[in-house]
Amino acid sequence: MAKFKVIVSDPSDKKSKAVELEGARAVPLIGKRIGETIDGSVVGISGVKLQITGGSDKDGFPMRPDIHGGVRVSVVLSDSIGFHAGREGERQRKTVRGNVITEDIVQINAKVSERAKKAERRRREKKPKAEAVTATEAKKTEEAEREENQTQPEPAK
Repeated sequence: MAKFKVIVSDPSDKKSKAVELEGARAVPLIGKRIGETIDGSVVGISGVKLQITGGSDKDGFPMRPDIHGGVRVSVVLSDSIGFHAGREGERQRKTVRGNVITEDIVQINAKVSERAKKAERRRREKKPKAEAVTATEAKKTEEAEREENQTQPEPAK
């Protein structure tokens, strides 16, 4: 059975979360391609849509979106995923993995592409932080409240 480590990044709050999936929980990801959108409940995060951005296989070879299938291929690369050139125009033959998730994949990278409307509303409705009040202003407001309470007449019964 497949076992995946899914890294979910959230661009809005710039944090990531690692989730491990095994067995029946991992099966819905097999056959998905880089760039496809999946429901967050597959990973255990409800109310979000996740976009698959990449991954790597059991030997550490990265997945590339431009190589079709779940195969491991040796290709000539210039500066991009799987190879970073030291000099301008440098190319090198590197082994990379295709864009389909198979059982040989160990790590899957994903990002949050859509949030549920309820979660967005809660995020927007955060209360602004209270402004700092100096000690003298606090004393003045307390004294004003005491005076108001003393000068108010008793209601008639």
